Amino acid sequence: MKNKSKINRILNYLIAMIWLVNGLFCKVINSVPRHEQIVAKILGNDLARPITFTIGCLEIIMAIWIISRYQSRVNALIQISIIGTMNVLEFILAPELLLWGRVNALFALILIITIYYNEFILNKPKTSS
Repeated sequence: MKNKSKINRILNYLIAMIWLVNGLFCKVINSVPRHEQIVAKILGNDLARPITFTIGCLEIIMAIWIISRYQSRVNALIQISIIGTMNVLEFILAPELLLWGRVNALFALILIITIYYNEFILNKPKTSS
């Protein structure tokens, strides 16, 4: 049981790190312009930078929320929904801008499964015996 808790904690930090890196470095600091190009392709050039910046800030907040463990199941469901929606949109509307093209969807699915496993399998509520 202790091992599950340790794996859960490690995965929490890794998942939070994914959100933090993508939010801060890729979107807020704009060190990966491809992210803004995807937003521009889907929503138009005029608002691409402010929307990308806002998305980045929200991703940073998501990282903090994950680390806080507050309402972790709600958080996991929101993460899964966001990742699923974002990747379906990108798969359909901007596959040529994705790092691995449409194969990106496979990596998104792996992340979704990891989030689900981490929260709903490894972090099962303790039942009284």
